[in-house]
Amino acid sequence: VRCFEDPNVVHVSGSINPLRDVGVINTELILADLETVCRRLDRAEKHAKGQDKKALQELNLLKEIKNFLDEGKLVRHMKLSEEAALLVKDLCLLTSKPVLYVANISEELLHQENETYEKLKTLAQSEGSEILKICGKIESELIELDDLEKKEFLKELGIQEPGLHQLIRSAFKLLNLRTFFTAGPTEVRAWTIKAHTKAPQAAGVIHSDFERGFIRAEIYHYNDLIQYGSELAVKSKGLMRLEGKEYEVQDGDIVFFRFAV
Repeated sequence: VRCFEDPNVVHVSGSINPLRDVGVINTELILADLETVCRRLDRAEKHAKGQDKKALQELNLLKEIKNFLDEGKLVRHMKLSEEAALLVKDLCLLTSKPVLYVANISEELLHQENETYEKLKTLAQSEGSEILKICGKIESELIELDDLEKKEFLKELGIQEPGLHQLIRSAFKLLNLRTFFTAGPTEVRAWTIKAHTKAPQAAGVIHSDFERGFIRAEIYHYNDLIQYGSELAVKSKGLMRLEGKEYEVQDGDIVFFRFAV
């Protein structure tokens, strides 16, 4: 059993009782968070002695979080105000992070009903978390193949895409991330941004000068490029557009930034 954070990816491999394994992981995370909260509590109690209103609010929230953890509950299940949520974010608590469950299924059971997997799926759904089913053995074999061989191998197995692709996409969705592209004659690059990032700030991911001197962005979408085959064809269809400072860059946008400094 392995656990990764930000997002927490709970990976249960070859387990007879995945619910028990998840429980063990959660217990370890709760204990780690209790240690963090107790350290912060000591500091908050000292600050609250002066009856500072903000310090008292923080102290009360920390006590509430500690009680919640003491009961074996995960902080992400707490109902928090916007202000309280900001404090929890500042604490970087492991049990406050979103979770993605990944079940490693054998090749033989990948397309069959599986009672063990269904138990884990029920748990994930009860938490409002996503769950993925992948086969680690198949993924390791795919690494050794070229692109054409991968397509043929996946087709034989009745799988549409590698599990790693699903995992990356689900993790991006969970973390509210988006990808846009810049392209030229010699290089194509993918850039990662938060959802709702506006064009100047997206340009700043490439270089601060791009954001500082932003003028406008020429944009078309990846799907349009695939459909029509070239940038020229996309332009001829009227699908390339100019966007200004308020435009929120979308997932799959291909962008050419114009700037002057």
